[in-house]
Amino acid sequence: MQSMTDRVKGHSSADSGDARRDRWKSHRAARREEFVEAALRALATHGPDLAMEHVAAEAGVTKPVLYRHFTDKADLFLALGHRATEILFERLIPAMNREEAPMPRIRKSLDAFFSFIEEYPNLYRLLVRSTFADRKIDADIVAEDKEVIANALSSLLGDYMRAFKIDSGGAEVWGHGIVGMVQNVGEWWLERRTMGRDAVVEYLTMTIWAAIDGTLRSYGVTIDPHKPLDINKIVKLTNGDADSDTAAG
Repeated sequence: MQSMTDRVKGHSSADSGDARRDRWKSHRAARREEFVEAALRALATHGPDLAMEHVAAEAGVTKPVLYRHFTDKADLFLALGHRATEILFERLIPAMNREEAPMPRIRKSLDAFFSFIEEYPNLYRLLVRSTFADRKIDADIVAEDKEVIANALSSLLGDYMRAFKIDSGGAEVWGHGIVGMVQNVGEWWLERRTMGRDAVVEYLTMTIWAAIDGTLRSYGVTIDPHKPLDINKIVKLTNGDADSDTAAG
Protein backbone atom coordinates (compact mmCIF):
# COMPACT_ATOMS: atom_id res chain seq x y z
CA MET A 1 0.00 0.00 0.00
CA GLN A 2 1.27 3.48 -0.87
CA SER A 3 2.23 5.47 2.18
CA MET A 4 0.80 8.88 2.97
CA THR A 5 4.27 10.36 2.33
CA ASP A 6 4.48 8.71 -1.09
CA ARG A 7 1.00 9.90 -1.96
CA VAL A 8 1.87 13.46 -0.91
CA LYS A 9 5.13 13.31 -2.88
CA GLY A 10 3.29 11.98 -5.92
CA HIS A 11 0.67 14.68 -5.64
CA SER A 12 3.31 17.38 -5.25
CA SER A 13 5.17 16.07 -8.28
CA ALA A 14 2.00 16.18 -10.38
CA ASP A 15 1.24 19.69 -9.18
CA SER A 16 4.75 20.81 -10.04
CA GLY A 17 4.41 19.31 -13.49
CA ASP A 18 1.10 21.10 -14.05
CA ALA A 19 2.60 24.38 -12.84
CA ARG A 20 5.56 24.00 -15.21
CA ARG A 21 3.22 23.28 -18.12
CA ASP A 22 1.07 26.29 -17.25
CA ARG A 23 4.15 28.52 -17.03
CA TRP A 24 5.41 27.20 -20.37
CA LYS A 25 2.04 27.80 -22.02
CA SER A 26 1.92 31.33 -20.60
CA HIS A 27 5.45 31.96 -21.82
CA ARG A 28 4.64 30.74 -25.33
CA ALA A 29 1.46 32.82 -25.43
CA ALA A 30 3.40 35.90 -24.32
CA ARG A 31 6.08 35.28 -26.95
CA ARG A 32 3.44 34.92 -29.68
CA GLU A 33 1.96 38.25 -28.63
CA GLU A 34 5.42 39.85 -28.79
CA PHE A 35 5.92 38.50 -32.32
CA VAL A 36 2.49 39.73 -33.43
CA GLU A 37 3.37 43.22 -32.16
CA ALA A 38 6.70 42.96 -34.02
CA ALA A 39 4.76 42.01 -37.17
CA LEU A 40 2.59 45.12 -36.74
CA ARG A 41 5.73 47.29 -36.55
CA ALA A 42 7.20 45.52 -39.59
CA LEU A 43 3.98 46.17 -41.49
CA ALA A 44 4.28 49.89 -40.76
CA THR A 45 7.81 49.85 -42.22
CA HIS A 46 7.56 47.39 -45.11
CA GLY A 47 3.88 47.54 -46.02
CA PRO A 48 1.60 44.61 -46.80
CA ASP A 49 4.33 42.97 -48.93
CA LEU A 50 6.44 42.21 -45.87
CA ALA A 51 8.07 38.81 -45.55
CA MET A 52 8.69 36.52 -42.58
CA GLU A 53 12.31 37.66 -42.42
CA HIS A 54 11.10 41.23 -41.89
CA VAL A 55 9.06 40.08 -38.90
CA ALA A 56 11.94 38.05 -37.51
CA ALA A 57 14.34 40.98 -37.89
CA GLU A 58 11.91 43.35 -36.18
CA ALA A 59 11.51 40.88 -33.32
CA GLY A 60 15.29 40.40 -33.05
CA VAL A 61 15.16 36.63 -33.68
CA THR A 62 15.91 34.25 -36.51
CA LYS A 63 13.22 32.80 -38.76
CA PRO A 64 13.54 29.33 -37.16
CA VAL A 65 12.73 30.88 -33.77
CA LEU A 66 9.68 32.56 -35.31
CA TYR A 67 8.53 29.22 -36.73
CA ARG A 68 8.69 27.64 -33.28
CA HIS A 69 5.73 29.81 -32.34
CA PHE A 70 3.85 29.90 -35.65
CA THR A 71 3.34 26.76 -37.69
CA ASP A 72 3.46 28.67 -40.98
CA LYS A 73 2.72 32.01 -42.64
CA ALA A 74 -1.01 31.40 -42.43
CA ASP A 75 -0.74 30.98 -38.65
CA LEU A 76 0.92 34.38 -38.27
CA PHE A 77 -1.58 35.94 -40.69
CA LEU A 78 -4.46 34.64 -38.53
CA ALA A 79 -2.78 35.94 -35.38
CA LEU A 80 -2.50 39.37 -37.01
CA GLY A 81 -6.16 39.14 -38.00
CA HIS A 82 -7.23 38.32 -34.47
CA ARG A 83 -5.19 41.24 -33.14
CA ALA A 84 -6.80 43.55 -35.69
CA THR A 85 -10.24 42.40 -34.60
CA GLU A 86 -9.36 43.10 -30.97
CA ILE A 87 -8.15 46.61 -31.78
CA LEU A 88 -11.20 47.40 -33.90
CA PHE A 89 -13.75 46.03 -31.45
CA GLU A 90 -12.08 47.80 -28.51
CA ARG A 91 -12.88 51.05 -30.30
CA LEU A 92 -16.16 50.14 -31.97
CA ILE A 93 -18.07 48.58 -29.08
CA PRO A 94 -17.91 51.63 -26.76
CA ALA A 95 -18.78 53.92 -29.67
CA MET A 96 -21.82 51.85 -30.69
CA ASN A 97 -23.03 51.67 -27.10
CA ARG A 98 -22.72 55.29 -26.03
CA GLU A 99 -25.92 56.57 -24.47
CA GLU A 100 -26.11 59.53 -26.81
CA ALA A 101 -28.41 61.02 -29.41
CA PRO A 102 -28.67 59.05 -32.68
CA MET A 103 -26.50 61.29 -34.85
CA PRO A 104 -23.52 61.58 -32.45
CA ARG A 105 -23.73 57.83 -31.89
CA ILE A 106 -23.54 57.17 -35.63
CA ARG A 107 -20.69 59.65 -36.01
CA LYS A 108 -18.59 58.15 -33.20
CA SER A 109 -19.15 54.60 -34.46
CA LEU A 110 -17.93 55.61 -37.91
CA ASP A 111 -14.97 57.49 -36.45
CA ALA A 112 -13.97 54.39 -34.49
CA PHE A 113 -13.68 52.41 -37.74
CA PHE A 114 -11.91 55.15 -39.68
CA SER A 115 -9.49 55.81 -36.84
CA PHE A 116 -8.56 52.12 -36.95
CA ILE A 117 -7.84 51.97 -40.68
CA GLU A 118 -6.03 55.32 -40.52
CA GLU A 119 -3.74 54.12 -37.73
CA TYR A 120 -3.21 50.63 -39.18
CA PRO A 121 -3.53 51.09 -42.97
CA ASN A 122 -1.08 48.36 -43.94
CA LEU A 123 -2.66 45.87 -41.55
CA TYR A 124 -6.05 46.51 -43.12
CA ARG A 125 -4.59 46.22 -46.64
CA LEU A 126 -2.89 42.95 -45.71
CA LEU A 127 -6.10 41.46 -44.35
CA VAL A 128 -8.18 42.62 -47.31
CA ARG A 129 -5.72 41.04 -49.75
CA SER A 130 -5.48 37.81 -47.70
CA THR A 131 -1.89 37.47 -48.93
CA PHE A 132 1.09 37.20 -46.63
CA ALA A 133 4.72 36.81 -47.70
CA ASP A 134 3.63 36.07 -51.30
CA ARG A 135 1.27 33.33 -50.17
CA LYS A 136 -2.49 33.49 -50.63
CA ILE A 137 -4.13 32.69 -47.29
CA ASP A 138 -7.38 30.75 -47.15
CA ALA A 139 -8.94 33.07 -44.59
CA ASP A 140 -10.95 36.28 -44.84
CA ILE A 141 -10.75 38.07 -41.50
CA VAL A 142 -12.25 41.28 -42.90
CA ALA A 143 -15.31 39.44 -44.24
CA GLU A 144 -15.75 37.64 -40.91
CA ASP A 145 -15.61 40.90 -38.94
CA LYS A 146 -17.92 42.55 -41.47
CA GLU A 147 -20.50 39.80 -40.92
CA VAL A 148 -20.30 40.11 -37.13
CA ILE A 149 -20.69 43.90 -37.24
CA ALA A 150 -23.51 43.74 -39.80
CA ASN A 151 -25.41 41.19 -37.70
CA ALA A 152 -24.93 43.31 -34.59
CA LEU A 153 -26.13 46.44 -36.38
CA SER A 154 -29.12 44.56 -37.82
CA SER A 155 -30.08 43.43 -34.33
CA LEU A 156 -29.69 46.97 -33.00
CA LEU A 157 -31.79 48.53 -35.78
CA GLY A 158 -34.41 45.80 -35.50
CA ASP A 159 -34.83 46.47 -31.79
CA TYR A 160 -35.29 50.19 -32.36
CA MET A 161 -37.76 49.62 -35.18
CA ARG A 162 -39.86 47.33 -33.02
CA ALA A 163 -39.69 49.86 -30.17
CA PHE A 164 -41.18 52.45 -32.54
CA LYS A 165 -43.82 49.93 -33.71
CA ILE A 166 -42.26 49.80 -37.18
CA ASP A 167 -41.93 46.72 -39.38
CA SER A 168 -38.42 45.42 -38.65
CA GLY A 169 -38.23 43.20 -41.74
CA GLY A 170 -35.72 45.52 -43.38
CA ALA A 171 -33.29 45.61 -40.45
CA GLU A 172 -30.91 43.09 -42.02
CA VAL A 173 -30.99 44.92 -45.35
CA TRP A 174 -30.08 48.11 -43.52
CA GLY A 175 -27.43 46.49 -41.34
CA HIS A 176 -25.57 44.77 -44.15
CA GLY A 177 -26.08 47.70 -46.53
CA ILE A 178 -24.63 50.23 -44.10
CA VAL A 179 -21.61 48.06 -43.24
CA GLY A 180 -20.93 47.35 -46.91
CA MET A 181 -21.11 51.04 -47.76
CA VAL A 182 -18.79 52.01 -44.91
CA GLN A 183 -16.26 49.34 -45.85
CA ASN A 184 -16.24 50.39 -49.53
CA VAL A 185 -15.86 54.06 -48.63
CA GLY A 186 -13.13 53.15 -46.15
CA GLU A 187 -11.12 51.27 -48.76
CA TRP A 188 -11.58 54.10 -51.29
CA TRP A 189 -10.53 56.71 -48.71
CA LEU A 190 -7.53 54.68 -47.58
CA GLU A 191 -6.10 54.74 -51.10
CA ARG A 192 -7.21 58.19 -52.28
CA ARG A 193 -7.21 60.43 -49.18
CA THR A 194 -8.94 63.24 -51.10
CA MET A 195 -10.40 64.51 -47.82
CA GLY A 196 -9.65 64.30 -44.12
CA ARG A 197 -11.03 61.67 -41.77
CA ASP A 198 -13.44 64.07 -40.11
CA ALA A 199 -14.93 65.07 -43.45
CA VAL A 200 -15.51 61.52 -44.71
CA VAL A 201 -17.02 60.54 -41.35
CA GLU A 202 -19.36 63.54 -41.49
CA TYR A 203 -20.53 62.77 -45.04
CA LEU A 204 -21.26 59.16 -44.09
CA THR A 205 -23.01 60.23 -40.90
CA MET A 206 -25.35 62.50 -42.86
CA THR A 207 -26.00 59.82 -45.50
CA ILE A 208 -26.85 57.13 -42.95
CA TRP A 209 -29.01 59.44 -40.86
CA ALA A 210 -30.90 60.64 -43.96
CA ALA A 211 -31.82 57.02 -44.76
CA ILE A 212 -32.92 56.33 -41.17
CA ASP A 213 -34.86 59.58 -40.89
CA GLY A 214 -36.58 59.04 -44.23
CA THR A 215 -37.70 55.55 -43.27
CA LEU A 216 -38.98 56.69 -39.88
CA ARG A 217 -40.95 59.55 -41.43
CA SER A 218 -42.56 57.18 -43.93
CA TYR A 219 -44.07 55.45 -40.90
CA GLY A 220 -45.09 58.72 -39.30
CA VAL A 221 -42.27 58.72 -36.74
CA THR A 222 -40.12 61.80 -36.21
CA ILE A 223 -37.21 61.94 -33.76
CA ASP A 224 -34.64 64.59 -32.96
CA PRO A 225 -31.22 63.29 -34.12
CA HIS A 226 -29.48 65.42 -31.48
CA LYS A 227 -31.60 64.29 -28.51
CA PRO A 228 -30.96 61.01 -26.63
CA LEU A 229 -33.77 58.49 -27.00
CA ASP A 230 -35.85 57.35 -24.04
CA ILE A 231 -34.78 53.76 -24.72
CA ASN A 232 -31.12 52.91 -25.18
CA LYS A 233 -30.32 49.70 -27.01
CA ILE A 234 -27.01 48.08 -26.14
CA VAL A 235 -25.27 45.79 -28.60
CA LYS A 236 -22.84 43.06 -27.60
CA LEU A 237 -20.26 42.69 -30.32
CA THR A 238 -18.28 39.44 -30.22
CA ASN A 239 -16.74 37.04 -32.72
CA GLY A 240 -19.34 34.45 -31.81
CA ASP A 241 -22.61 36.33 -32.06
CA ALA A 242 -24.22 39.69 -31.56
CA ASP A 243 -26.98 40.29 -29.04
CA SER A 244 -28.87 43.42 -28.13
CA ASP A 245 -30.07 44.45 -24.71
CA THR A 246 -32.31 47.30 -23.64
CA ALA A 247 -31.39 49.86 -21.04
CA ALA A 248 -33.49 52.69 -19.70
CA GLY A 249 -32.35 55.99 -21.12
